Amino acid sequence: MAYSKILRRLREKKTNYRRRKAMLMGKRNFVTVKISNENTQVQIHKPELAGDKVLASAHSRFLLGKGWKGSRKSISAAYLTGYFAGKKASLNGVKDAILYTGTSRYTQRIGAALKGAIDAGLQIPADPEAFPSEDRIKGEHLSVKNDIEKVKSTIDSEVKSA
Repeated sequence: MAYSKILRRLREKKTNYRRRKAMLMGKRNFVTVKISNENTQVQIHKPELAGDKVLASAHSRFLLGKGWKGSRKSISAAYLTGYFAGKKASLNGVKDAILYTGTSRYTQRIGAALKGAIDAGLQIPADPEAFPSEDRIKGEHLSVKNDIEKVKSTIDSEVKSA
C-alpha cells in the first residue's frame, strides 16, 4: 500500500482546495470574513499567481475609536466592519466581488459583514433572505446599545476625506 502525502493546509483544516479552485477559476475579487474570539476582520482580495493580494481590509478594533461600546464580534459590529471594508475597497476601484468562506460555515455574522459591504457599494451576489434582520443589524437585541447610523456617517466622512 502506497503512502500519499496530505497537503499541510488540508491536514490543518485551513483550506478547502475544491472550493478555492472553483473560486479562483472565476478570476474575480473575493471577500473573506474572519471572526475570532474578540474581533471581526473583513478583507477584499485579488487572486494572483504569487498569492492573494489584499485590496482593502477592515478590523473591528477601529470601532473603539468611534465610541463603540460592547462586543466587537456582534452582528452590528460585523456589519459596520464590512461597511468600512467595502468603502475602502470602492475607494481603491473595486466594484464587484464574491464571498469566500473557506472552511468556515456561513453564519449570521458573516451575512451581516456581507450586507455591510453591499451597502457600501460593492456588487456581491447574495440572497437578501440570507442576511440578518434590520433589528439585529441595528443592535436592538443587544443589552449595550450603539448608534449605528452615527458610526456609518463617521465612516463615510472619514473615507471621503482620505
